[in-house]
Amino acid sequence: MMAGAWLKKILPPVLAAGLLALSAGSVQSAPGDEEKGEAIYAKRCLQCHGEDGDGLGPAAERLNPPPRDFTFGLYKFKTTPFDEDLPNDGDLFRMVSDGMPGTAMPGWSDLLSEQDMWDVIAYIKIFAELEGAPETQLDTGAQVATSAESIAAGKTLFHADDRCSECHGAEGKGDAVKKLKNDNGERTWPRNLTKPWTFRASNDPKDIFTRISVGIPTTQMPSFADPKSKKKLSIEERWHVANYVASLAKTEKVVRPANTVIQAARVEGEIPASPNDPAWDKAPPSTFFMVPQIVGEERFFMAANDTISVRALFNGEKVAIHLEWDDRTKSIPGDDKAKSIADEELAEDAIAVQFPAVIPTGMEKPYFLMGDAAKPVNLWRWSSGTTEEPESIAILDAKGIDGQVTRDEQGGLAAKGSYKDGTWRVVMTRPLVTEAEDQDLQFEEGRFIPIAFFAWDGSNSEAGTRHAMTTWYWLLLKPSASARPIMAAIAVTLLLGAILIWWGRGARAQRREG
Repeated sequence: MMAGAWLKKILPPVLAAGLLALSAGSVQSAPGDEEKGEAIYAKRCLQCHGEDGDGLGPAAERLNPPPRDFTFGLYKFKTTPFDEDLPNDGDLFRMVSDGMPGTAMPGWSDLLSEQDMWDVIAYIKIFAELEGAPETQLDTGAQVATSAESIAAGKTLFHADDRCSECHGAEGKGDAVKKLKNDNGERTWPRNLTKPWTFRASNDPKDIFTRISVGIPTTQMPSFADPKSKKKLSIEERWHVANYVASLAKTEKVVRPANTVIQAARVEGEIPASPNDPAWDKAPPSTFFMVPQIVGEERFFMAANDTISVRALFNGEKVAIHLEWDDRTKSIPGDDKAKSIADEELAEDAIAVQFPAVIPTGMEKPYFLMGDAAKPVNLWRWSSGTTEEPESIAILDAKGIDGQVTRDEQGGLAAKGSYKDGTWRVVMTRPLVTEAEDQDLQFEEGRFIPIAFFAWDGSNSEAGTRHAMTTWYWLLLKPSASARPIMAAIAVTLLLGAILIWWGRGARAQRREG
């Protein structure tokens, strides 16, 4: 009985740990052919990782983050302990098969067979002369199920002594308080934990637990399993933190590709001018991906901003656009703290909303990169300001990326910005109709109006043509509900009914007479 009770007590945690280890790092390894792998590498991998596997391929200088240097044998996302030099083969297979979100590393499972991937892994390991298997595996203990209690405990541990918030920020948005670099001296940014789709090795609590335990080699993300660390966490504590981090996901502001229309609701009374007014929470957000500007000169491959969330309201006189985007730094030129975190060329943070100068009658829109001579655009551009100049708003008339002219008058356009915990919020407000009909877009209810966005992160040396951008989407000022159309429809229905009754009676009378 005692032995049976002991087995019942000890077996579940052991099985749980075994299953976790199996899922985390143990894709079943298969023998790889180095010669076949070399041919695959030359065709698929050399352009980025280089002929010698040193990460210096022809495309490397345009990639952020840079390609992995295989000659060091150091891998960021492994499932072996922090003090174990070798990764599991399953770690390498996972990176090759699934790719790495937020990088230029694609998943190859659609193009390569499983054996092809094992072959290329066998060849990659030659660069660092990796041989044998890891001597130890990560101790995961028994996984702590996600619960309100576990999340609360994880939050306390996350913030205690700035254990994690020192880099990841008070709300987990990666709003750094210091400049971080990896072992090669390259600039790195803390992960924005509210955007799980950017996690390089998934946001499953098991994978988050692994990152907390192992750290991310070659970066300043430490291991919290290291007994020498003053911030060491027990296995159970690491599970609590993993559950808390997983809970930070901004599920209401994920990109949904099918959502291409920003629906502006009509309100009575004044439109909230403050970006933090609770009234904005009632307007549903539409979130869009932003990509680096690599079309026009100067091309820019390393933009910091990746998404923007947009809301809109209007009344009988004005329309307001509420913009929200995460930015790890508040870029204020002239500020010593901002300068200490920024890259070499500190500039203002900025955001711009783009409209065609005239609502198109069909589906054809102006060129998405700031229009052209035939179809010009309006840009509403807000800038965060400097220590000497306050935030500002301007209207630019553009006929291409090199053809922008700033107006002297803003036509009633106003804006207000607010930065808190790694997020900028800006409200832009303008009259629906302006006197400059030959220059300004005139807003109309019920019309689909093209809209696009540009963003500049001043701490990332973004200025001029160095920025992030979107393609065209749509803004719709939803017509207000009215009883008139309903009453008109009822009247028409009654009229048609009366005509049908009259016609039916007449037809029956004719049949009787006949």
